[in-house]
Amino acid sequence: MIHPSGSLRKVLNYNEHKVNEGVAQCLEAAYYLKDADKLTFNEKLGRLQKLAALRESTTVNTVHISLNFDPSEKHSTEKLKEISAAYMEKIGFSGQPYLLYQHFDAGHPHVHILTTNIKADGKAINLHNLGKIQSEKARKEIEISFGLVKASDHQRRNVYEVQPVNAKVEYGKSETKRAIANVLNHILDTYKFSSLPELNAVLNRYNVSAERGSEQSRVFLNGGLLYRIRTPDGTLKGVPIKASDFYGEPTLKKLGEKFIEHEKEKPKHKARIKNAIDFLFINRSSSSLQQMILELHKEGIDTIVRQNKDGVVYGITYVDHTTKCVFNGSDLGKSYSAKGILERCGIDHHPGQSIAPSIFSNRQSGNENDPHLEKLPDGNAHEQMYNHLPTTTVLEELLQYENASAYLPYELSGKKKKRKNSIKR
Repeated sequence: MIHPSGSLRKVLNYNEHKVNEGVAQCLEAAYYLKDADKLTFNEKLGRLQKLAALRESTTVNTVHISLNFDPSEKHSTEKLKEISAAYMEKIGFSGQPYLLYQHFDAGHPHVHILTTNIKADGKAINLHNLGKIQSEKARKEIEISFGLVKASDHQRRNVYEVQPVNAKVEYGKSETKRAIANVLNHILDTYKFSSLPELNAVLNRYNVSAERGSEQSRVFLNGGLLYRIRTPDGTLKGVPIKASDFYGEPTLKKLGEKFIEHEKEKPKHKARIKNAIDFLFINRSSSSLQQMILELHKEGIDTIVRQNKDGVVYGITYVDHTTKCVFNGSDLGKSYSAKGILERCGIDHHPGQSIAPSIFSNRQSGNENDPHLEKLPDGNAHEQMYNHLPTTTVLEELLQYENASAYLPYELSGKKKKRKNSIKR
């Protein structure tokens, strides 16, 4: 994964902080005058800053690369150096100074590389499509030449999987931040989502939630975003952490850019979920909601039934862990929306009727009158949902926070802030 940015200091701080915490080690300072263990922080930074200063007109002068390996692979320090050097050469960074860090804070081996795209002659290395074209080609060649486990192999499908945050424990700020950061680093670069609720559909699987706060809160009014630990029953725990405090700053504004990008990429993956649902109903004379959810789970698709505090169903969300895409049911078509699925299950939505939902369900006090959300017919305000599924350790509860204004980031809404003293989030 390649992350271009405009702050060498911030990225270096990130990696050095990991070293100070004892979860990382600086393996090499390539094309430096001293070995890595002999360099001070300022010497590490200064070498790269001098190059960046040769082209002040370029605002994106920092390249942060993460090379990830299969959990079964145990590479020596020398091999990691060789692999990194070969990778840098193949993506067009031959001769560029870089710092190589090995991190030990995830379930799979990985290294981070910090460099600049400004060369000694003042010219900038083109970063356009660097990750999609040069990096992908380099990865495949290096997998062969170094005998690495291929990313396309079955055993690499879950290479970036992380464990859910322990929601039963009250964390301090540093522990909470570290735990949530591991989840964010995995989810934000792996899954495709086009709204905050869709992102939360995945985050909640790991006991993390992205919260805007109430519409009257200072956080909401200033377009801020907080990340918190969330228990399976929806209770928020621990210390809330501002988005801007995390590496990469996954703020609402930056997420909004991802929403737009992912909205364009997701449509080609709709067919897999639709086919899985259609196949289920075609091959069964009848199917309950529980059966559908259990069958989809076997196909790597988790289903979240959204309902308010009175048990009224107002939406359904699908998380496909194979294509790494999140879809609202209505985005797939009427027959895949909450109303459509309940009808296909033979549920007539009569007031007071008991419906047995999935344990992948969300009973929230959110705004069921939100015009963006899927609706059931009028007259079912007292409809109750009861969980009749047996307890299981295989299926984890997916919970989702719904908010009427969560679909459009504040910064993208075109509305001006009324407060004079805005607080940066």
